This record gives sequence, structure tokens and C-alpha cells, in this order.
Amino acid sequence: MDDQNKNLILATALSFIVILVWFVMFPPPEPVTTGPDGEVTETDRTATGAETGNLDTAAGPVAAPGEEPAGPDPAGADTADAPRIEVSTPSLRGSISLQGGRIDRLFLKKYRNSLEPDSGMVELLSPVGNPTPYYALYGWAPGAGLTLDQVPGANTIWSLESGDTLTPGNPVTLKWENEAGLVFRRVLSVDEDFMFTVTQSVENSSSEPRTLAPYGILARHGEPQGLKNFFILHEGLVAMADGELVETDYSDIADLEFNEREGARAEVTQVTENGWTGFTDHYWMTTLIPAGGTPFKSVVKFDPRREIYQTETVLPTRTIAPGEQTTARTRLFAGAKEWDTIRNYQNEDGVDRFLDSIDWGWFFFLTKPIFAVLHWLNVWLAGVGLTGSMGWAIIGLTLLIKALLLPLAYKSYVSMAKMKELQPQMEQIKEAAGDDKQKLQKEMMELYKKEKVNPASGCLPILLQIPIFFSLYKVIFVTLELRHAPWVGWIRDLSAPDPSSILNLFGLLPWGAPEPGSIVAIFSLGILPILLGISMWLQQKLNPTPTDPTQRMIFAWMPWVFMFMLGTFASGLVIYWIANNTITFAQQYLIMRSQGYKPDVFGNIKAGFQRQREKQQTDDKK
Repeated sequence: MDDQNKNLILATALSFIVILVWFVMFPPPEPVTTGPDGEVTETDRTATGAETGNLDTAAGPVAAPGEEPAGPDPAGADTADAPRIEVSTPSLRGSISLQGGRIDRLFLKKYRNSLEPDSGMVELLSPVGNPTPYYALYGWAPGAGLTLDQVPGANTIWSLESGDTLTPGNPVTLKWENEAGLVFRRVLSVDEDFMFTVTQSVENSSSEPRTLAPYGILARHGEPQGLKNFFILHEGLVAMADGELVETDYSDIADLEFNEREGARAEVTQVTENGWTGFTDHYWMTTLIPAGGTPFKSVVKFDPRREIYQTETVLPTRTIAPGEQTTARTRLFAGAKEWDTIRNYQNEDGVDRFLDSIDWGWFFFLTKPIFAVLHWLNVWLAGVGLTGSMGWAIIGLTLLIKALLLPLAYKSYVSMAKMKELQPQMEQIKEAAGDDKQKLQKEMMELYKKEKVNPASGCLPILLQIPIFFSLYKVIFVTLELRHAPWVGWIRDLSAPDPSSILNLFGLLPWGAPEPGSIVAIFSLGILPILLGISMWLQQKLNPTPTDPTQRMIFAWMPWVFMFMLGTFASGLVIYWIANNTITFAQQYLIMRSQGYKPDVFGNIKAGFQRQREKQQTDDKK
């Protein structure tokens, strides 16, 4: 076996092993499920099964004099019958309950649960009393001299002081006062995207100083329904603490040790300057964001009895003198993880490293720039009126990547062409060396050195493609911009596998494709996977079929094995692979011709079929 064929075998085997491991570790996403009413439900929605009624009233234990107030309890009674304030923006629809002043009902106007025309909007937040409670709650933890009933809690009924509907530019103000001379106000405002601003104030009209600490809570009853538990995707707590990203899975939150101070399984982080904390799903996120430069205590908790996950921010305790007031301003992000929107909040509104809330993974140094370029191409192509711009952006990204790697590819293909020219000399060396492998290796190395040929250079472009492939897989799987993004014709979602099937002749026969996940679906190849297999097969035909039977078998099967393995991957990734194979074919053909070697593609194809016929005839004679 000559060195060139060894390199080809090695490169092919490496690619095969990488794809096989990736396929086993990161299976394709679960299909969307159908609810009892026939409506397709989004897998990112919260779980059912948590307790919903008759929960304890708000607030944890009162702190001893001189101590920081303990964190509150977010649980509250059913809010279904409480008065509500409507929320209406270009991006959100929902309402705020006057019971606890909770932001607890939000739908994302721009996003649907499925591609079906009658599919409902994605529901992000849901109130207590529903099967999937998930909400934001704000308030004041009592300090020395105050009791629980003297501060607003999870079940406090607020009054609406001003405003009627929360819209961009039209805030609402809630008011509640106790019998101890404290007047609490909460001003809620929202922008056109997904950012709420919550301004809490306390006016002390009593004759005694009062000590309190403002807080914000995100509470989630149960794990999200359809939690994917993929190694490639983080779902759970996501937080930033003074420049350090914190990601904690739901299972790890549930395993936290009991914290006596917090009265629950909890972990406390002291943030000195900048930070935020929240829960992230596949495509959606809620995040508590204290004002920049403000120290706060970040707490993640789990209540096993009621199966409530929560994260909270508690700002420093403040003492309000008689006749004075204090104000605390924080923000709440509740919406879709749109790259452009989150980047604007980071760059223009000063939310520290907010783009890191998107799960870029281990290869963040590749995934971040790859998506930035992909997004730019998508916007530019959409601007010129190209339909299915994200699909074309993937092809454009492939062209840019191949252009960047062209110098390495050029050296590789030039080396391959020279290896072809050296083939007669290599055969002479093999015949002269006979069984003396040491002599054969020595003379081969001398030949390579003399002709300035690197036999290993053919593997380098393929090896460099591996992290790029992983990074692009991550980008396509994680980023919202690929979700439900159409391309051409039958490809309506680049984040999902090709829906066409050879088993019904791509829609010509009167029956549907097999259900995803079934055994039959393994053989239900779509148009894109078939094109992928053909492109790999044609790329092989740039070189003659190896004479060694083992090599010949590996090369014969490899394109079709990849075709089946990648058939269930996202369409966007398969488009990238097809484009990459096509460009590689063109590069290799042109570069090898420029070096005086003309690849005989059709001759190699014909020779391959001829060998198959000869083998079949030999088998028939036996």
C-alpha cells in the first residue's frame, strides 16, 4: 500500500469515526409532540406535574438584627382569579397579575410552536394554577424591625395607580402600603423587544427607620417538558458573575446541598460589580439583570417538596430613614435568544457579556465568528430579496471557509499531483527493496525529500474540517435564527432533517414519509442526503480506484455510509457538507490539472463499474 493511499484511508477513517461518535453522542432532536387537542406543542415549554395550589405564602425567615434579610419564597396561591394588566408589544403578548405583581403570562408573537398554519404562539411564562408555572416575582425582603406581613409578598394584591396596558412607552405603576407607614410602588416598563424594566421604591412615612433588601426571583415549577439532555446543548441556569459564565443543569441544581441560611438547597454567589442570572431553554430565556456596577447576591435554589427551581438576585440591604424613600431599578429579559437583539442589549445597553447567554460551546472561538458571518450573509442576502437566504448564507459561508483554507488545500493537492507523477519511481523502489521494509522506507523518504513532497499533507485539509464541522453543527442546532428557517421548495426548516423520502418517491406516491425515530425512517433518505452521498462518491473518482481489495471496499462503501448517517442531521448541515464536497471537487480538479496531472473522472467511474462486473463474473463462475 503506497503512502498516498494510506493517507486517503487514514483521512476517510478519521472522518468516519468522528461522524460515528457524533451521531451516537448527539442524536437528532426529538420530534415535536402532539397534545390531546391535536395542537403541536413546543418541546421547550415547562413541565407538568408540579404542585399548583395552596402553596405557602411569601417570604422566608426574618433576619436577625444586623444581618442581611433572608431570601424570599416565590410560591403563592392560584393567581387565575386575580386582577390582571395586559402586556402588548410588537414581540410579546401577555399579562401581569396584581397578585404579587407577577410577570407570569407571556407569549412570543413572532414564534410559533410548529410550521403548521394554525400553530399557536410559543408560551414562555405561565402563572400558578396552570400545569406549567413559570414566572418572575419582585419584592422586598424584610430586615430588622419588620415582619413578613409588613412587606409585599407573593400573594399581596397590589392596586393599579397609573396606566392600564403595559406597552412600549406606556409604563404602569403598582402601589401597596402597609399599616406601619411604608408605601411601596413598582413601575413596570417594556421595550419593543423582550426587556422589562422594574423600578421598585419604598417611602417611609413612619417615625422609625426601616431596613429592607430588594430582590427579584425567577421560579420554575418542574423541569421543562421535553428537556433534551444533549451534551451539545445547555438547558438550565445560566448566569454571569463578574465576567465568569456559570452554567448549571437542572439535575445539578436538584443535587445542591442544603443551605441553612437560605432555608433550601441553594448555592450563593456574591457578585461585586456586573452580572445577571436566569434560566435558558433551547431557544428562549428569562434573565434577571441588576443595574451595572451594583453588587448583589445571586442565589440558585431547589425546593424538592414542591419541585420548584428558582434563581434570584438580592440587592444590598438599605435603611430608610423617616420621611425618606429608596429606589431599586433592575431589568428582566424574557424572550427569544435572538443574536442581534441580545448583542444590542450587550453593546448598547451595557448588559455585561450578554451574548454568552447563547450556548456557544467549547469551540466558542469558532462558533461565535462563524455565526456572526452567517448572520451577516443572511441579512445581506435577504436585503437583496433572495428567498431562503439562510440556506444560501450557509453556502456562502462554505465558500468563505474554503477560500480561507485554499493555501493549505493548494499545497495538499499539489503534493497529491506530484505523488501521482512519482508513482513509477515508487514502484521501482518497491520492486528493488523486496521484503526489506527498512530499506523501502529509507529510499521512499529520500525520494520525498528530493522531490519536496509531503505524503501526509493530504490529511491536513480534512483534519481542519473536523472542528469547523463540529462548530457549524453547534451553530445550526443551538441558534434561533435557523429554527423554522426555509430554504427552497420542500426545505421549510433548516434546523430539521430533510422531510422528503425516497420511500414515497419524494411525494409522488400517495403516502407520507415514515415517522422520525422509527426503524423504517433509517432507510427513508431525503433528497439532500442522497445528493451528499453522490457528491462524496464523485469526489472519490478524482483518483483511480485502489487495486487493493480492502481499500477498494472501504472507498466503495464510505459515501453511502455517510449518506445514511447524516440523513437525520439538520438540513442546514447537510447543505454545508454538499457545498463543501462540490467546492473541494472543483478545487482539487483545477489544482491537479495546473500541475500537469489530469484527473480522469469518467474513466475512473467506468473502471470502477468494470471491476464490479469482472468481480460478479468471477463470483458467478465459482
